[in-house]
Amino acid sequence: MKKMKLAVCLATLMGTAGFMGNAMAADNLADFHAENQECDSCHQPDGELSNDSLTYENAQCVSCHGTLAEVAEETKHEHYNAHDSHFPGDVSCTSCHSAHEKSMVYCDSCHSFDFNMPYAKKWERHEPTIAELAKDKAERQAALASAPRDTVDVVVVGSGGAGFSAAVSAHDNGAKVILIEKEPVIGGNAKLAAGGMNAAWTDQQKAKNIKDSPELMYKDTMKGGRNINDPALVEILSSHSKGSVDWMTAMGADLNDVGRMGGASVNRSHRPTGGAGVGAHVVQVLYDNAVKRNIDIRMNTRGVEVLKDDSGKVKGILVKGMYKGYYWVKTDAVILATGGFAKNNDRVAKLDPKLKGFISTNQPGAVGDGLDVAANAGAAMKDVEYIQAHPTLSVKGGVMVTEAVRGNGAILVNREGKRFVNEITTRDKASAAILAQTGKSAFLIFDDSVRKSLKKIDKYIGLGVAPTADSLVKLGEMKGVGIDGKALTETVARYNSFVTSGKDADFERPNLPRALNEGNYYAIEVTPGVHHTMGGVMIDTKAEVMNAKKQVIPGLYGAGEVTGGVHGANRLGGNAISDIITFGRLAGEEAAKYSKKN
Repeated sequence: MKKMKLAVCLATLMGTAGFMGNAMAADNLADFHAENQECDSCHQPDGELSNDSLTYENAQCVSCHGTLAEVAEETKHEHYNAHDSHFPGDVSCTSCHSAHEKSMVYCDSCHSFDFNMPYAKKWERHEPTIAELAKDKAERQAALASAPRDTVDVVVVGSGGAGFSAAVSAHDNGAKVILIEKEPVIGGNAKLAAGGMNAAWTDQQKAKNIKDSPELMYKDTMKGGRNINDPALVEILSSHSKGSVDWMTAMGADLNDVGRMGGASVNRSHRPTGGAGVGAHVVQVLYDNAVKRNIDIRMNTRGVEVLKDDSGKVKGILVKGMYKGYYWVKTDAVILATGGFAKNNDRVAKLDPKLKGFISTNQPGAVGDGLDVAANAGAAMKDVEYIQAHPTLSVKGGVMVTEAVRGNGAILVNREGKRFVNEITTRDKASAAILAQTGKSAFLIFDDSVRKSLKKIDKYIGLGVAPTADSLVKLGEMKGVGIDGKALTETVARYNSFVTSGKDADFERPNLPRALNEGNYYAIEVTPGVHHTMGGVMIDTKAEVMNAKKQVIPGLYGAGEVTGGVHGANRLGGNAISDIITFGRLAGEEAAKYSKKN
């Protein structure tokens, strides 16, 4: 019955005569359903919205159209399928498909593909500032004058890897937890992470005879951050990294593939078998474990203000639901896991003018409002001037191409067909080198041997951003490529000779995993994009947020990209996932302990 209903609904919405007939009158999905006398297909009997997550409404969408996987089967595209995406968790249909207004494709907040969706308008969303939220003075005051809507031990703000790690950890340490997320989908920037999770001297490394140590990871991280990092936080990151991998593995994560990212002395970047994207996998595992624990997860719910008592201790948090408005939650501890601000180019450019106008690799919520909430609560900031560009953002489609492609053997060439940099140098150096080339872009060149070594590459090919040919000359001549094919052939032959000799005589690339001489060749045009903000809220080794006098704000914790000090002036690829899981887990544990004492 459901399958029949799915087929009928999709046929109606995806372009049949039935759809075209009704489309003349309908301007949005609500109008369309109303014309077919189907208002109850979305709304509860009383007509009220279920909650800010729109739990009931999204379930109604699924009851008609099927699960995300089922819809993906019905909406296949030559190159891309918005329903077969990297989004973990239970994706909300209403993230894209609005009811009483035209819909907006959430994917367009990051990408630039031509999605064809009924009743669609161009993606746009105004991100309210703290000052603008403060204008709702009467509503805020009424909410604060009322009794708290909920009372829990810990509230986590943000549903990325740090937020979910904190929520699961706090729960497992005896705390009652609410997790809130301002976006309609979970995952934060973590769901976009593809490369891996750095960890030292793990069981996975030992199984592959990789010699590593927390001390070496510490040294690499400090060197990569230009020794500006907080040594105590880096020591936590490196010494706890194996435990973080073990923790994730115990919850069901597959982190058995081990590769290398820029700035690492050895292979220590853990990812799923075959090289699938690590971020969406990690978030999915954490989400599944949060659901298993019945943790209260609230989408479309923004953290607005940390509330403190007269002694300066956290007593709650004021939130604003997109549909239900303001209310406050009484809690002993708040964990801020709201991410960075790389998507906010105005803020980025004020701190680093040379990045003005740069596109960002980040998800749309990474605008820095969590930093504002922290600052209003008295938090000090650290290293906010250090902002990282990721060197390989696909020019076509705005797709971030993981560093693992280079780590597994791809090379970077310019339009003249020449290599110009050690491909696995640190991100700041690689980005600067690319911007110095003709057109301020370059091309990732690899073959089928690299493709087979990293499952994630199939996604780039599927998205149509990786032209392919059976020879390097043909590849260079392809539309949208435009590389000197003869020079490219000579460059690849020279690189292959370095692989044979085991030494890169041109750029001293330390790892040469494979020659490029198998099957077809591929090219992805790339340019740097604003990727990671190293600075943020100042924390101590217990993930406690500190004020300008380096005094702890009792009950306030931070984890992940919202914090500063872990990465210094430059983050090494693979350290972000390690950071969010390690410090998210630590923040949850410490917040739960704090709550028990209070």
